[in-house]
Order: sequence, then structure tokens, then C-alpha cells
Amino acid sequence: MENALHKRDRVGVQDFVLLEDFTNSDAFNENLKKRFQGNLIYTYIGPVLVSVNPYHQLDIYNDDFIHTYRNVNFYELPPHIYAIADAAYRSMRGESVDQCVLISGESGAGKTEASKKILQYIAASSTHSNEVERVKDRLLQSNPILEAFGNAKTNRNDNSSRFGKYMDIQFDYKGAPVGGHILNYLLEKSRVIHQASGERNFHVFYQLLTGASEDTLQRLHLTRDPQNYFYLYQGESVMAESVDDKKSFKIVQQALDICDFSKKEQEALFSIIASVLHLGNLEYQTSDDGLVKIKDLEAVSHIAKLLDCPDDVLISSLSNRTIDARGERVKTPLSQDQALYAKDALSKGVYDRLFTWIVHKVNSSLATKGKYRCNLMGLLDIYGFEIFGVNSFEQFCINFCNEKLQQLFIQLTLKSEQEEYQREGIEWETVQYFNNKIICDLVEGKPYGIIAIMDEECLRPGDPTDLTFLEKLTETIGTHPHFISHKTADATTRKTIQRDEFRLIHYAGHVTYNVRGFLDKNNNLLYRDLKEAMSQTGNIITSQCFPLEELQSKKRPDTAATQFKTSLAQLMDILMSKEPSYVRCVKPNDFKQPGVYDDRIVSHQVKYLGLMENLRVRRAGFAYRRPYEVFLKRYKCLCPSTWPTHHGTAKNGVAMLVRYLKYEEDDYRMGKSKLFIRFPRVLFATEDAFQVRKHDIATIIQSNYKGYAQRKKYLQWRVSAILLQCHWRRVAAQRLLQRRKWAVQALRKFIKGFILRKKPACEENRDFIKYTKVNYLQRLRQTLPKNVLDKKWPRPPELLVETSQILNKLCMRNMVLKYVKKISAERKFQFQQKVVAEKLFKGKKESYPFSVKDPFIDSRLAAHHESLKSGMFDINLKQPNETVRYCAAVSKYDRHGYKQRARILIVTDKNVYVLNEKDFKVKDKLSYSQITGIHASPYTDGLFVVVVSLAENGSKCEPEDDDTEAHKGDLILQSDYAIEAITKIAMAGNKVDVVKVATEGSINHDLASGKQGCIEFTKGQIYSIKKGKNGQLCVVAPPLK
Repeated sequence: MENALHKRDRVGVQDFVLLEDFTNSDAFNENLKKRFQGNLIYTYIGPVLVSVNPYHQLDIYNDDFIHTYRNVNFYELPPHIYAIADAAYRSMRGESVDQCVLISGESGAGKTEASKKILQYIAASSTHSNEVERVKDRLLQSNPILEAFGNAKTNRNDNSSRFGKYMDIQFDYKGAPVGGHILNYLLEKSRVIHQASGERNFHVFYQLLTGASEDTLQRLHLTRDPQNYFYLYQGESVMAESVDDKKSFKIVQQALDICDFSKKEQEALFSIIASVLHLGNLEYQTSDDGLVKIKDLEAVSHIAKLLDCPDDVLISSLSNRTIDARGERVKTPLSQDQALYAKDALSKGVYDRLFTWIVHKVNSSLATKGKYRCNLMGLLDIYGFEIFGVNSFEQFCINFCNEKLQQLFIQLTLKSEQEEYQREGIEWETVQYFNNKIICDLVEGKPYGIIAIMDEECLRPGDPTDLTFLEKLTETIGTHPHFISHKTADATTRKTIQRDEFRLIHYAGHVTYNVRGFLDKNNNLLYRDLKEAMSQTGNIITSQCFPLEELQSKKRPDTAATQFKTSLAQLMDILMSKEPSYVRCVKPNDFKQPGVYDDRIVSHQVKYLGLMENLRVRRAGFAYRRPYEVFLKRYKCLCPSTWPTHHGTAKNGVAMLVRYLKYEEDDYRMGKSKLFIRFPRVLFATEDAFQVRKHDIATIIQSNYKGYAQRKKYLQWRVSAILLQCHWRRVAAQRLLQRRKWAVQALRKFIKGFILRKKPACEENRDFIKYTKVNYLQRLRQTLPKNVLDKKWPRPPELLVETSQILNKLCMRNMVLKYVKKISAERKFQFQQKVVAEKLFKGKKESYPFSVKDPFIDSRLAAHHESLKSGMFDINLKQPNETVRYCAAVSKYDRHGYKQRARILIVTDKNVYVLNEKDFKVKDKLSYSQITGIHASPYTDGLFVVVVSLAENGSKCEPEDDDTEAHKGDLILQSDYAIEAITKIAMAGNKVDVVKVATEGSINHDLASGKQGCIEFTKGQIYSIKKGKNGQLCVVAPPLK
């Protein structure tokens, strides 16, 4: 390690303990960043290894590196995962002390890869024999199996472990692995039925569909497309970029064979996986009698066949529930919600128990064959502290686990420090640190811990809910200093906590938990009928996972939190019995990109992994300790009494050395076999002196050989240099004089030009005017208008006012030309229509502003009217050379009684047609020569009158129900798009000049036989058109909104 100290400014220090400003998290982060950017992903905090995921392959894990780190003292080589593995392995072999390596970190930080590298090192470093190779293979091959069934793609990691794993490797007295045992913790079984956006279900589902043979899929009644299965596409991400499902399935099959899974067991295993997929596709329907039934019985038949369960038993258990009522068992049908809950609960329960069975099966294949004393090395690959946008029951359990591990870490670190001090005969100094026992007791204490209160709430009669649980927490532990709820928070904090949330102050920071789903997840309820159905299956795995003894037991199973707390307590006992080593994994960014280091994300992990607390505890004593022999060998050249050779003991030599270097009394302590240095600055000063001294020694050796020759050359060079300096100084002075003259002339000319800038061009102001023009044009280039609506134009100097106006016009014309060229023919016609509508109605009709934003369209007919138009009008009525310009549904008010009739208005380039909406028979046909006016009201109504010339109104059409003659009088029409309809008619028949908007509150019109009628317009709250008591048509227009 000392070899790299002089590079600390460039690549940081290899041990954070040597940071001078060790309390500053920014200094910690900066050191980690320097090393990451130099592809140095490992750093120590004393015996703790901090590993940063590089997200790409580094050539530091080959056989050469394994050989380099084998049997080497911990601090002699740069930090590496192999150094941790080697130190633990040698300590276990040499001292017969059980070891454990604790690996923690966020998802995507590289925990699983770190555990693989440790297994790889142990496999390469231990002895070789047939039996040992068999155990090694199974240890290594257990990973693909557990990853397939326990890992999944998340938004942070394509191969994220969704469970905690502790593996004990058993070694014989020779240090050869002879067996192993795996414990699993808190599988995220809710992932089976639901995945967040961008995430996948467990790998095995996709591996089975992608990699299995056609015969296997046919036997399992599956297809290859994951989109066909409800449980697989909820995250809308069925692919993972860095995961090859087809290749992984073959690896899993090989691993199953190596780990003694028989062919029948493998078939049963994949049958269960297929049955879970079929369960996800089950749908329920409610019958006429109100009972819930399964919609597709074929899917149930597939599940029953895969699990070897009677169809009727499975259907009954998925649709009914048995309740013990006063000693009698009563079967009641499930509601729709209960049935869906039961289906999902069965899926989660079957998969969870299957995973536990797989772990037990792997353990049986790893079991030690002989009976002899073994040493153990444990690997703990477990989730790190988690804080998300919404934190639920899983994050509560995970963070509780990290609290316990932090408590254990502090205890064991202080214990190992104290033991080393006692061995070396150095007085132990009390270390002040945050004892998180108060938080652990808050969670697991009885009777007022959070878990105890949650269990009590789950068991109490009545209708407990998540909110009643939160209420009880507030009443019971609301005054605890590390608990905050909405009710107990102060006014400022309450704004950050919802009514269904509570906050715990963990060792690593504040975490807010949402209680929604806490009781359901803690209850872990699976209906008895489903358990009975599973116990009756012929599948060799499910029958073992659901034993009959469980059904016969009257004891209520422990809740999920209690089970986790119990297993965690057992894990703590296991870890306390072993000598620990620590690997803290950190991910540099959220995008899985190599070479990207996000300070914010890393600082977040440094905090939640407790790395600063770890460093502070380590630095509470002495930052640096080394055996006397190692220290003297490196630094003896700094003291004349020890250089070049010291003939006394190493301890005496070090004592002489530190006295010569003038160490302060409080800077160091002399132990029995080691030197302890308290402050990194003392070590750095020693190392810097050593680096300087190396050069001094080299200089002394060189000086005796090169002294005379170099001095002679120096004298020659000195004379030459003096001559060159003389000539160069003269040339430099001449050039400086020329530059100053030119500068004075230029300044004088510029000032004169500014004074004479308003005079006609002359020699004195010509350059200034030129500069002004250039400067203005450059400024104009940067501030030109971006579009025709942008009227900004930079103010020109007085010399260029006329030029600026010309340029402004040219620029605007150019932008207009570009804009016009981009307009399509359709959009141009749309503009023309809008211009006509503006001319006709702007400022005249109140509803005009609402018509501006919507484009006019050529047809507003419904689909069935379009078909009638194509079948009737286009074939029978329209002339061959006639073009339809507009179609819309309108209401016509007849001449006798103003009766409203639904009609179809069709405008062509020659005529205006009013057709019956049912059979498209012609009710009115007007040529444009007959139309002498189109009148509309100034209000928001859609009524308009087409004035027809009496002299030409005599064409025969089918009469209305109450009309004796057709087309006698003016047409009264109403449309929801009146402005659009009037504009279309006016443009099609070139009748823009006859369109009038009434200025009064009425419109007169002609009736049949030459009579006159009047339409009265008024404003009101409700839009209506009806015949008034005076016999006139009354229109009430609502106000403009």
C-alpha cells in the first residue's frame, strides 16, 4: 500500500483511513471518484472493502491475479476482492476460526458478482481432488439456479437479486471445500403477480418460454410469446438487454443436472412454473345468481393436469372458502375480489414454497458426505439500505435488516480493534459512536415494537386496516424520538408526511413508509381450501411444499415480519460466531453505463451504507499500523543510524527512526510487534520524505560519475545562453516598439473617427465607419427575427438607418416567401375559407371567435349517412360534372308551422341540396342563380335563412309533409356549424356578397304563396328554437362563454 501513497493526489488513497479530512463526505466521495476514473474500483476502509461497479469487464480477475494475491499479507498489494477472500481463507485455515464475508449494497451495485469472484478465488486456491471438484462445481452451479428463480430485471439492474442469501462453505483441515449450506431471506414474491413499469418477472419464466423445446412447451400448454401471459407483461418489458434467456435456460438445465435434480423433479419444477403462468390468465365472471365462476375452465384443466390435482377440487378451492363456524365447516362462495386475491395468493405461495424447496434441494446436494470437523466460511449477499419514492413493507424489512447488520458491524469492529490493542499492549480509548440499538428495539421490541404492534393488529378481531395500524403506532410509540407520523409531526414536517405514512429516523437517514398493504403482506394469508388442494396434488414438489401436517396443525402460522425477525436473529447469531470481513458495493450511476460517475447517487449510497460511520469508528484510534520489520525495511534510509544497515532489533530500529523524524509523543504508539501511527499526515510526511530521499540517493550516485562532465557542459551552455539572451532581447525590444507605435496610431485614428462619425466620409473617419458597419451587421446576424411574427429588429446607428430599413424589408420578404412556399394547397384553401369567414362574421356574429380555432372540413356526415350518400346521391342525383364541396346534417324548419325536420345539406359547385336523412330523397334543390341572399343572426345560435328568388323558385321536388308545393319560400336551416356551412355555400356559389348578418333582433323571410314570415332572436340562458305564440319562429341564443 505504501508504494502508492505518493500517487494519492492523482488516484486517491487506497485506504480511506488515510484521508486527512476523514469527517468530510465530499472528500470521501472525491477520493472514490479519482480511483473510479483510474479504473481502480476497490478501496479499503481498514479491513472493509468498498467496491464500485465499473459496468464493464476489467482484466483483473484472471489466473495471474489469483496467483498474485495468494498468501500475501492484506495491505501489501492494492485493494482487491481477492485480498479479502485470501485473508479470510488464510485466517480460517491457519487459526481454525470460522469466517464470513458480508456483501451489501443497492441493486445493481455488483453484490452477486462480488460473491461469484470470492467463490472463484476459493475454488482456484484450494486443493484439488475428484470429491473436491464435485463440491466446487455444485457451489458454482448453485448460482445460475438461484439467479434464475430469485433474480429479475429491475429499473436499476438487469440481474437484480430479489432475495437475501447466506451461504456457508464447509472446509476440511486441508482447506478443501467439502460441502455447503444456503439460507434464503425474504423473497420478493409479490413480483410473481405484479411488476413495476420497465421491470420483469423472475428470469425463469422468460427462460422457459424462450429456451424450452417445442415438445416441452406443448406438454406444459405454453406458447413462446410472453405477451400471452398476464403475469409477464405488466411491466411492459419482456426483454432484458444484458440477459440471454435462451442461453441461460441451457445453463440452468446443466446446473440442475449437476446439483442432483432428477428428470422427474425437473419436469415437476417446470410444471409448477407453467401452472403459475396459467393461474395468472384465469378470469372470473359473475353468474345470474350472483355466484363467481371461472370463465375459462380449459385453463383450470391445464393447471390441474400440470399439478396432478383433481379438476373439481381445484375449481372448488379457487371459487369457494371453507369457514369453521361453531365447530362446523361451512363452504361459502368467494366474491369477485376474494377470488382474484385467492388466485394471486396461490401463485405467490406456490412460487415462494417452490423457491424454498429449491434451496433445500441445493443444500442436500452440497451436504458433507463424511462426518468430520469442518471450518466454515460464510458469504452473505443481502440487500443494502433502500429508500424509494414510495417505501412499503419490503423496504421496512430490508432497512430493519440493515440496522441489525450495522449494529453488528460496529460491535465487531470495535471488538476487533480492542483485541488488537490488548495484544499490542496499547491502552484502549473509548470510542464515541451512534448506537442504533434504540432503532432496533423500536422495530423488534416487545410489547411495543412496530412488528409486535403490527402482529397484534393482524390478529385482533374486527376489521383492522392499515390506517388503524398506523393509528395504533401513533398512540403507542408516537413519542419515540426516532418515530414520526402525520399526527405527531410538527407543522413543517407534517407537510412532507401523508396521513397514511410514518417516518423512521434510521442510522443512515430519514425514511418515510406508506402503510398501504402492510397488514396484507404481513398476514401472508393463503386460504385453507387452497392448501388442501395443493396437498392433494400428485406433483412431487407441491405435495412436499404443502404437507398434510400443516393442515392438521391448529396453530396460526407466524406473520411474515415475525418470520423475518426470527430468521434475522438466527443470522445475527451465525455472524456473531464468525470472524467477519466486509464488502460494500456501490453503483456509480443509475443507467448501467461504464465510465459515468454520478456524485449525487454515490453520496446517497455512501450515506445509506454507513461508510462514513465505518470510517469514523476506524479512525477513532490509530489510522495506520504495521509490523516493525515492514516499516523499518521501507523507511530506514531516512535515518543515518539505520541506513544502510541496522544491526539491532526491528523495534529498536523503528524507535531510532521515529525519534530522528521527530514524531510527536501523541502521533504514535509502540506496540509489542507493531508501530501505530495516529494521523495520516504523519505517515504522508514520512512517505513524502522517503520519495524525496530516493531521488537524493540516486543523485549522489550519479554526481560522482557525471560531476565534472556536466559542469563543463554547463559552463559552455551558460556562455551560449548569455549570447542568445543578448540578441533576443534586442529583437524583442524592436518588435515591442513597432507594436506600440502601431497601437498608438490605431487608437488615435479610432478616436478621430468617433469624433467625426457624423461628417461625410473622409480619411479620418473611414475606418471607424467601416468598423461600425461591420459591428452592426455582426450584431444583426445574431439577432435576426426567427419568424414572420417576430417584429424585433436591433436599433441601428445613425449612419445605417436607411440600410437597416432596407434590410428589415428584405428579411421580412424572405421569411414571408419561405413561409408561403411551405404552405400546402389544402392549408392554403383552409386559410382562404377562414379569410372569407372573417370578412363575413368578424365583429358581427358572437359565435365567430369559437369557429376560428377549428379547421373547416368538407363532410360532417355520420358513417351511415356517408354510405347513403355514396349509394343514393352520388349515383342517382349528382350530375356527372358536378363536384360535392360540403356535406352536413342540418335541421330544416318548414313554411307551415315551423316544424323541425332532420335533413342532410349537400353543397356542390352547381346546386344546394336538402335531402331526407333517412332515404336521401331530394326535398329542396337550389341552383346558385336562385339564391339571392343568406341571412344569419348576430348571436350564438346556428340558424340561417337562404333567400330564394320567387321568380325562379318553381322547380319540382318532393313536397314536405305539410307543404302543398315544394320550394315555395325561403329555406330556414339550423346547423351546429353555421359559420362553416354559410362560408362553404358562399364560396361554392360565389355568393359572398349576398351574405348578411342581421343587426336587428329579427329576420324576415318569404313563406309559400308570397306570404311574409319573421324570425325573432333573443338572448337567454338555454338555447331553443320554437314557434312563438304570435305565430313567429322564436330563437333564444345562449350567452357567449
